[in-house]
Amino acid sequence: MKLRWAIMGGAALLALSACSEKEAALPAITAAEVDGAAIAAADGRPGVWLSHGRTYSEQRYSPLNQINADTVGELGLAWYADLDVGRGMEATPIVVDGVMYVTSAWSMVYALDAKTGERKWTFDPKVDKSRGVFACCDVVNRGVAIWQGKVFVGTIDGRLIALNASDGSVAWEQVTVDQSKPYTITGAPRVIKGKVIIGNGGAELGVRGYITAYDAATGDKAWRFYTTPNPDKKPDGEASDKAFAEKGNATWSDEGRWRTDGGGGTAWDAMAYDPELDIMYVGTGNGSPWNYRLRSPSAPEGGNNDNLFLSSILALKPDTGEYVWHYQTTPSDTWDYTATQHIMLADLEIGGKMRKVAMQAPKNGFFYVLDRETGELLSADAFQKINWATGVDLATGRPIENPAARFAESPFEAVPGPLGSHNWHPMAFSPETGLVYIPAHTLPQIFTSEQPGAKGQVYWNTGLEFAAAPGPTPDEAMRKAARAALKGQLVAWDPVAKKPRWTVDYPSPWNGGVLATAGGLVFQGSFDTALRAYDAATGEKKWETDTQYPSLSGPISYEIDGEQYIATTAGWGTAFSLTGGAPIDKVGTPELGRVIVYKIGGKAALPEYLTMELDRTPAAPSFGAPQQIGLGQVLYDRNCLVCHGSLVVSGGAIQDLRWAQSPGDKDSFRKVVLEGQYASAGMASFAGKLTADEAEAVRSYILFRANEDAAPSSPN
Repeated sequence: MKLRWAIMGGAALLALSACSEKEAALPAITAAEVDGAAIAAADGRPGVWLSHGRTYSEQRYSPLNQINADTVGELGLAWYADLDVGRGMEATPIVVDGVMYVTSAWSMVYALDAKTGERKWTFDPKVDKSRGVFACCDVVNRGVAIWQGKVFVGTIDGRLIALNASDGSVAWEQVTVDQSKPYTITGAPRVIKGKVIIGNGGAELGVRGYITAYDAATGDKAWRFYTTPNPDKKPDGEASDKAFAEKGNATWSDEGRWRTDGGGGTAWDAMAYDPELDIMYVGTGNGSPWNYRLRSPSAPEGGNNDNLFLSSILALKPDTGEYVWHYQTTPSDTWDYTATQHIMLADLEIGGKMRKVAMQAPKNGFFYVLDRETGELLSADAFQKINWATGVDLATGRPIENPAARFAESPFEAVPGPLGSHNWHPMAFSPETGLVYIPAHTLPQIFTSEQPGAKGQVYWNTGLEFAAAPGPTPDEAMRKAARAALKGQLVAWDPVAKKPRWTVDYPSPWNGGVLATAGGLVFQGSFDTALRAYDAATGEKKWETDTQYPSLSGPISYEIDGEQYIATTAGWGTAFSLTGGAPIDKVGTPELGRVIVYKIGGKAALPEYLTMELDRTPAAPSFGAPQQIGLGQVLYDRNCLVCHGSLVVSGGAIQDLRWAQSPGDKDSFRKVVLEGQYASAGMASFAGKLTADEAEAVRSYILFRANEDAAPSSPN
């Protein structure tokens, strides 16, 4: 297999060996000098990390090779920095001119000395934490972008803020969403040709997705591309109008909940850019609601019911937002199979011909290789066990679905479930091996439609039934079997041969993003709180260290004063920790998020990890008739589980309600749940959404579970 590693955008082709030679490196730059030319020529400055995926191609490959198979065993901790808030850490740090820019939960931004970890400045956007209820998968943030002396961050409440890189002061700020609706921003912005590109989230709750470009210097809006139609199928006066008139409108029912709920399609993560073609690529998300029978019940006359541009890769012109092409990975998605997962660009020899490709491993379990100039599907092959489809028809580009998977007549246990075969955790590509390294997992889920007339989710809006039928709590044997069905894997995928070259199995799913390096190594953090290095060609483990918290965001590498560093972020939280609860083997404690950095010969040490001893004493005895407890279970599963965990078992990032005090007293519980006593801390009020009797039923179920799990003698 032949590979060509090109610096896109017309910059000179640099051989890998030359990149590591001091005389070949381009001059160092400051934050004020970061622009499109600098990002396109990033391989000439291998010691910095200028963009989310290091380069516009988003390959997450570092040309640095001081740390290699011979030296990786000498890695030690260079420094660590605790941040100001806990919860999940998903940020990719940016490093330029000796400064690291990184974010934490609640959209906070930090500038750190990249050699020592000393804090230079902190920016708190002072997000209204009551909006945390709109964040489906924790109040996380995946990082910043930097351009001509400004640092750009999207906030959980839908703002885009430009900060001065020198001191963190605000240069400009734009509200990018209708804040009366449940929009969020968790993704990292990208800057292309002087425009800051940002999407949004919220499709679990009911919004209309879009991507917007803002002038990096002024904050003025340049263009917007909607990913679902105007509710009346009329023009919006935006860049997407022509695409919907010609392609999109005819793929949606003239009726259905999409018209009131927005349709979804939020672009909450993946972007890439090819400067040579002058095309940007954006991944779009699931429908609002998820259940397509409620969202868009039938095809319009003369059309189909594919629901463009849900679960699609969109190719757009960055100057205007003009539509170029699209590919839809999951037509008429009904399982939350988003295509927002990492998109990377490469030039590969396929069938004896060099092809400019875009590659993606979205939630649905297939690995796609597309011609990035035309959108032609070149291959689509399953990289994990799946059962919702048997393959993809290359002639039509459509999945060959299992008819039972759409749960029309009976529930269906889908593999994967809504957390996907691969989620937001970034992949990496090594031009040396030609392999794509995928953080994959198996997380099945039973799908069934919401019950007509039943009181459904009061914030979420999926059109599905999340609640198990009231009944006995699963015993430890059943929980152990459930844990055994949840698996994680690092897959070294050959995109030309269309098969894995090697795999590494993990005891749990939801493992971290990946970094590939010219040292012949692949680095990955894991949910079991380790950071490991593998041989990129064989998968042999070369090094491992304990990070104390899960390191999920994907490491980066940079160089200062001739020393190569490996940096990652770590913290307890994100979607699996919040929802997992009982099935999780290892739960955490609500510690502060952390940046952890290693180098050869590092001698620093992490602080002692202090475990929490929970007094497993219920705040009150169990109460209520079986019917009341059963109702409480159903209401808890529909509305509380996504944050507080299945079976009322917390994953650790949020208080375990079994051992909290407020459920022990009716008035105290009412103040929290119905009066918003802790709204400023992120616990939204359910006033007007749950009645007093319903809140009391939830309290009865929490105390029922607490008394079931209470320790007979000692704390755990």
